[in-house]
Amino acid sequence: MDWTWYLFRFDGRINRALLWQALLIVAVLAALLGVIGQVAHLLSAEGSLKLSIKLDFDFGLDDLFKLVDPRTYRSPASLDRTDLILKGSGLALFSWIFLATAIKRLHDRDRSGWWIVLFFFIPGLFSQFSDLLPDSNWVLPFGLTASTLWLWGFIELFIVPGTSGHNRFGPDPLADIEDDAASTPAKGWDQQREIDFVPPSASPPGGMHVKRGS
Repeated sequence: MDWTWYLFRFDGRINRALLWQALLIVAVLAALLGVIGQVAHLLSAEGSLKLSIKLDFDFGLDDLFKLVDPRTYRSPASLDRTDLILKGSGLALFSWIFLATAIKRLHDRDRSGWWIVLFFFIPGLFSQFSDLLPDSNWVLPFGLTASTLWLWGFIELFIVPGTSGHNRFGPDPLADIEDDAASTPAKGWDQQREIDFVPPSASPPGGMHVKRGS
């Protein structure tokens, strides 16, 4: 597999299994960066004190929407330089991997990559700013719309199979797997090994002696 194309490029198609695999890769990398952050604090002069308050250090994609929220920049800085470097680099890397694989998965559904705006960005922005909206009945349709778009996107990306055969975005990603399986010869019954033909004088009635596989 071309891992550079798989994780970082936006052209072509991938199936559901590869999208789930991409999320697993992101989770492993996020855990690794979290460990690096903890080790960096332990090696610092205040490591023992900071360790107890850094347990919520994560790399959720919802942090992407905090970048457009002015309230994020009004609060006192809660991350030091090491945290900011890890958080910024991790968020950029993981967001890119998610978008690259999700868009290729939309291509597998024969949908344009711009559908990610409906399935990801609109629900994410609504979730980020929903606490600023008034507690009124007229807000309810917006919340239901955002939830519906998120659920629809989840089904499209992670549950529904892709279009069969070649579409406008490329060949079927499952076709290569099926072709490889078809081109691999099946291991048949080795008749010569299982059955020994012996002279009629030495064989039981019927002229054939069956020997169980060794």
